[in-house]
Amino acid sequence: MRIHLTTAAAGLLLLAGVGAAAAQDVIIQPEQETVIKEYVHKQPLASIKLPGVELNVGTALPDTVELHEVPNVKYRYVVVDNQTLVVDPGTRKIVKIIQ
Repeated sequence: MRIHLTTAAAGLLLLAGVGAAAAQDVIIQPEQETVIKEYVHKQPLASIKLPGVELNVGTALPDTVELHEVPNVKYRYVVVDNQTLVVDPGTRKIVKIIQ
């Protein structure tokens, strides 16, 4: 009986950890994404290269990368390898990749 309770408790802890990780995901509202896309379209940037940096959601960009402001939006953007990256300026992590 103890083995079954221990297994169940471990399963619940695992599920709780998965839920906590999902809660940390950044969700950009559709309206905000539209504002960002329109601004980026009107204010194009030259694409830069970042050798050795994987461009995935959650990847932190180096401090050497200049992030550009989008008015009235808390996120910043940069164009790397012809992909527009929406970045949290506090953590410098990529929160969205706009094709």
